[in-house]
Amino acid sequence: MIVASLVVFVGVIRLVLRHRPGGLPIAMVLALAVFVVGGGMLYGYHGARAGWPWWLFYPPPMLVTVLAPPIVLRMRGRETALYLLLSFLSAPLIHVLFAFFLGWTEYMPFLRIPSLAEILA
Repeated sequence: MIVASLVVFVGVIRLVLRHRPGGLPIAMVLALAVFVVGGGMLYGYHGARAGWPWWLFYPPPMLVTVLAPPIVLRMRGRETALYLLLSFLSAPLIHVLFAFFLGWTEYMPFLRIPSLAEILA
């Protein structure tokens, strides 16, 4: 799931900043992706496994995902708006797909999504 989320995150950043003159600082984007996606998912995973309430392990990574890229990459108004729209659409989509196809529900504990295996059983 982390790899899929990393690919989507980098894709969203590249799409949002595609018109930037001079291109993207790819090392910065990759470092940001590892911190935001990898760090956020590990934090959320361990928080869920530790039995924390969802409001302790879900919002902090979400806030980092929303705030860090526009700040670190110095996004302009339109870039920030597009980034926020795409991040709010892509993150739940990834969670829903993994919950449905693989039964991984710990990342969205407040939204019950039956897995394909449960539906077919």
